[in-house]
Amino acid sequence: MDNKKIPCLDLKGQHQQVKAEIFAQFEKVFENTAFSGGPFVSAFEEDFAKFCGTKYAVAVNNGTSALHLAMLALGIGEGDEVIIPANTFIATPWGPTYAGAIPVFVDCTSDTWEIDASKIEEKITPRTKAIIGVHLYGQPFDVDAVKAICQKHNLFLVEDAAQAHGAKYKGTRVGGFGEMACFSFYPGKNLGACGEGGAITTNNESYYKHLQSLRNHGSTERYYHDEVGYNYRMGGLEGASLKVKLQYLEGWNNRRRAVAHRYLTEITNPKINMQVQPSDTESIFHLFVVTSNEKEAFVKHLTENNVMPAFHYPVPCHLQKAFAHLNYKKGDCINAEYLAENCVSLPMFAELSDEDVSTVIGIVNKF
Repeated sequence: MDNKKIPCLDLKGQHQQVKAEIFAQFEKVFENTAFSGGPFVSAFEEDFAKFCGTKYAVAVNNGTSALHLAMLALGIGEGDEVIIPANTFIATPWGPTYAGAIPVFVDCTSDTWEIDASKIEEKITPRTKAIIGVHLYGQPFDVDAVKAICQKHNLFLVEDAAQAHGAKYKGTRVGGFGEMACFSFYPGKNLGACGEGGAITTNNESYYKHLQSLRNHGSTERYYHDEVGYNYRMGGLEGASLKVKLQYLEGWNNRRRAVAHRYLTEITNPKINMQVQPSDTESIFHLFVVTSNEKEAFVKHLTENNVMPAFHYPVPCHLQKAFAHLNYKKGDCINAEYLAENCVSLPMFAELSDEDVSTVIGIVNKF
């Protein structure tokens, strides 16, 4: 066997495809010295809103800022509560936390690993203001079930779509199901900036205008500040690179789906469990996560055979030290805890060759 390692993620191949186009756009950003916000960011916002099927998109400096501003635009603040799945990246609860609100964690289902709608209502109190549903690993959560709870209890619904650019729920792209949706363009995402970036999509004009002000020091007119605002603008180079990449996104997502289809159908090892894909959703497979009760041995087997795994995420949010003051304990979200302890991410990116995919499948099945 050769010593070629198959990485979990490799961004080089993608950037080689689009380098010339992106550098041509960078030249234009330089010519216009449009480095902070400006026309290249606006052009991307327009394209991204169209892609998501929403009226508006507000580009910001990263996905965490997007979550923070979404909370502020909804008027969520000190002492309010926001319900969040326990198994997500830490940025999801940062949004409410930065706004002074309290994240309230609920478990995920044992099969889709998405927020468990049946566990939400028991966590609702008079202080609950919103639910953030996460389209985890690129797989949409059960939007209708969560939305019904929001409507019943008069709560806001925010989609954390940081991993789900182009994913579909019942044939519609995510991004417009709630009051707002928050996206990340961290370089490793399916749509990643050359740098950092994020966006908020919405169909509500007043939220749109408020978000534009909040990201720009609370200002709609230069040097006049109507409220406490933030310096959360997207850079011109990031906007330019994202606009180029957006044209390729659907093709890249389709390739990921093809890789995932092979994993889902050809990995037959009974020691390996995979995320259930509901028939009414279309994941974009930002990550391909599996679980094994023999995780340590499985990881050793993969790495010895030059397949490089990753771990998303080894500690669930409710057990993070940063949230120790909320007094959650082991056993509070058993499915999220099981996932954290036993999850392994297999190689997943659009540039994986068919041969590499076959190699990964063969090695997983030999475990």
